[in-house]
Amino acid sequence: MDIVLLAKAAIMGIVEGLTEFLPISSTGHLILAGSLLGFDDDKAKVFDIAIQTGAIFAVILVYWQKIHSTIVALPRQPKARRFALNVLIGFLPAVVLGLLFGKAIKAHLFTPTVVASTFIIGGFIILWAEKRPPGSVRIEHVDDMTPWDALKVGLVQCFAMIPGTSRSGSTIIGGMLLGLSRKAATDFSFFLAIPTLIGAGVYSLYKERALLSAADIPLFAVGLLFSFLSAWLCVRWLLRYISTHDFVPFAWYRIAFGIVVLATAWSGVVTWAE
Repeated sequence: MDIVLLAKAAIMGIVEGLTEFLPISSTGHLILAGSLLGFDDDKAKVFDIAIQTGAIFAVILVYWQKIHSTIVALPRQPKARRFALNVLIGFLPAVVLGLLFGKAIKAHLFTPTVVASTFIIGGFIILWAEKRPPGSVRIEHVDDMTPWDALKVGLVQCFAMIPGTSRSGSTIIGGMLLGLSRKAATDFSFFLAIPTLIGAGVYSLYKERALLSAADIPLFAVGLLFSFLSAWLCVRWLLRYISTHDFVPFAWYRIAFGIVVLATAWSGVVTWAE
């Protein structure tokens, strides 16, 4: 296996893990990083989706106590069954719309220009969400969500099919606009990521299996490992961060980064692969 290719896989894994659960779009950063590294062929696109599973293992580890207690309590506690049902309901819109429109979106929207534009738009939406009045919070804890709340967050998550929008950004900021507290929206975003990203990874590997061979195992293993490690550090940091901070810095980061990408593309300083 080419050492340079493994190094690229490690970099992509780190990018995935650090950006998957922040409201800044992991897919967008992977598209841009892949463009700069020359790691953007059809196999690389499968790789980008597959290594999300490594990031999800980090969430499972961080939230293992909640996940385990919910599974154990399912037969006897209505609260546990409602929580599991909410995650399932929130997951379904992404399945339906992903199957209907996923291929067309990948064919036409996975470009640096689209990513940069959605970075900027998403940044302004975050700034707007953070200006909501204090009395707009209806739900303080993820266990207080209703199936209707879960469905609305699940529908908002579907905006993340547009690269650069951010799955975490859609669910966290969307959840906040729908009346969830910052903590409840973040927690539900993480739990919703488990079936969503594992499902996307498994489906992508199965669908594109003809592109892959046993020789690709080291490449994917390196990406998964670095994705897991960086995501584990990032999730733990983010949960501490949101207890005392808002998402405004991420909004300005998105806007500034998007402007830089557009400016370098239009000026010819960087030739971003389309």
